[in-house]
Amino acid sequence: MSKQLQDAYIVAATRTPIGKAPRGVFNKTRPDDLLVAAIQGAMKQVPNLDPNVIVDAIVGCSFPEAEQGFNVARQAVVLAGLPKTVGGVTVNRYCASGITALAMAADRIRVGEADVLIAGGVESMSMVPMMGHHPSINMRVFEDDNVGLAYGMGLTAEKVAEQWKVSREDQDAFGLESHRRAIAAQQAGLFKDEITPVEVVNRKPDLASGEIKISRRMVELDEGPRADASMESMAKLKPVFAAKGSVTAATSSQMSDGAGALIVVSEKILKEHNLTPLAKFSSFAVRGVPPEIMGIGPKFAIPAACAAAGISQDQLDWIELNEAFAAQALAVIRDLGLDTSKVNPMGGAIALGHPLGATGAIRAATVVHALRRNSLKYGMVTMCVGAGMGAAGIIERV
Repeated sequence: MSKQLQDAYIVAATRTPIGKAPRGVFNKTRPDDLLVAAIQGAMKQVPNLDPNVIVDAIVGCSFPEAEQGFNVARQAVVLAGLPKTVGGVTVNRYCASGITALAMAADRIRVGEADVLIAGGVESMSMVPMMGHHPSINMRVFEDDNVGLAYGMGLTAEKVAEQWKVSREDQDAFGLESHRRAIAAQQAGLFKDEITPVEVVNRKPDLASGEIKISRRMVELDEGPRADASMESMAKLKPVFAAKGSVTAATSSQMSDGAGALIVVSEKILKEHNLTPLAKFSSFAVRGVPPEIMGIGPKFAIPAACAAAGISQDQLDWIELNEAFAAQALAVIRDLGLDTSKVNPMGGAIALGHPLGATGAIRAATVVHALRRNSLKYGMVTMCVGAGMGAAGIIERV
């Protein structure tokens, strides 16, 4: 006899600030330490929760090797001071790794396999470069039917811009608006509830005295947004992925470092530990598309996620659409007829950054707090995914 599915509630949601890679504020901060900060920040939001009831931690990471290898989820759980009984598993769906981790945690709650899980994501693009340190690609990828898998992300953005007729001027305007919204949100203090500040400690030898000089800095804001961005400055930039293309560095997501963490529980735990739910994870969907136009993926994942949640697209109040590139974000917005006032109201990855496997968890924290701050009902995190996918997760305020 099958058991009835139960709801999965988010009771804590936080993230670190996002640093620019490879020379930003976190370029010497280990990704597992960023994840530790996010997990500890999430735990502080639920002081009534006994950490001994946490079963597992599911963490997304796009390139889980080197400093973010060795099953970074388990490493961070232990380093964060949680009980040794808490497990840890690292999952990879490229840019959708963080939202996939949250969906997997929610699924385990729903089917009754667990009552408390941590979900998150982490990525240091300063320490682990795009494609990792030793990429090895199956040569069959270069056959005609599969060659889209070999395309760089920038080239796929050019393909989308060409096919969906997204102009250079529209891309520049979109990128500028991302910075404008992000700066406005920072100045208004709108990120405060979702961000766990991170202390950066620098050690520098003093050759004259033979001592190690230690300096400390508390990072509280994302590093990427630029108040000096302008259409004039953007128009001067040359395309970076195709000689006669339209995609520039200013209309592409920033390489970044960061982490996010959420705590997901069952209704039983809400009652036993006197917890107030922030939101409910309602649905998740993934759909595949041709790899050479991977940026259009959300066009197919969003309707599927809405259908699974039993809502219409128009009922979405807040949409975090990852700005991998302005070209693909605009193509998705136009094809689905998304309300631009609801899409990335506080800026997106062009301004705020895109730490790959962490982004889904980071933007989920944004949605959770935005829904509560604005008394909204439904929010969504969605993104295109390398190798030709789109993913979307819907979060409901309760």
